[in-house]
Amino acid sequence: MDNQKKDQIKKSGRKPKIDPAKHRYTISLNDKENDRFLSLFEKSGMKVMAHFITACMFDKAIRTVKIDMNAVEYHTRLTNLYSQFRSVGVNYNQVVKILYRNFSEKKASAYLYKLENQTSELAKLCREIIDLTLEFEKKYLQK
Repeated sequence: MDNQKKDQIKKSGRKPKIDPAKHRYTISLNDKENDRFLSLFEKSGMKVMAHFITACMFDKAIRTVKIDMNAVEYHTRLTNLYSQFRSVGVNYNQVVKILYRNFSEKKASAYLYKLENQTSELAKLCREIIDLTLEFEKKYLQK
C-alpha cells in the first residue's frame, strides 16, 4: 500500500532550477550614490534591478536609452507643418483651375500674380524651416 502511494505522488509547483542562485550579497549606498544608481537603472531600460546589477558587475553590455522630448515634440510639429504645406499645394492647384474657369484671362492673371508673390514667401519660409531643421539636427541629434 505504501509503495502505491509513493508511485502516485503528484508533481506540482514550480520546477526546480538547474543552477539556482542561492548566494546573496548586500551593499549600502548613500543618497547621492543611490540617486545615481537609480538614474542609471532607469536609463538602461531593464525591468529587473537584479539583472541590472549583475550586468554592471560582470561587464555585460548595458544599454542606456535617452529620449529627448524636445526632439520628439519638434519632429511632431514639423510633421504637422509638412502636412499643412501639402494641403496648401493642393489648394493652390484648385485655385488656379477655378481662376481660369471663372474669370477672364486678364483678371485671372492679376490674381495669379498676387498668388505667386504669396507662394514665393511660402517657399522662403520653407527654406528657413529646412535650415532650422538641419541646424537642430547638428546640435541636438548627434549620435
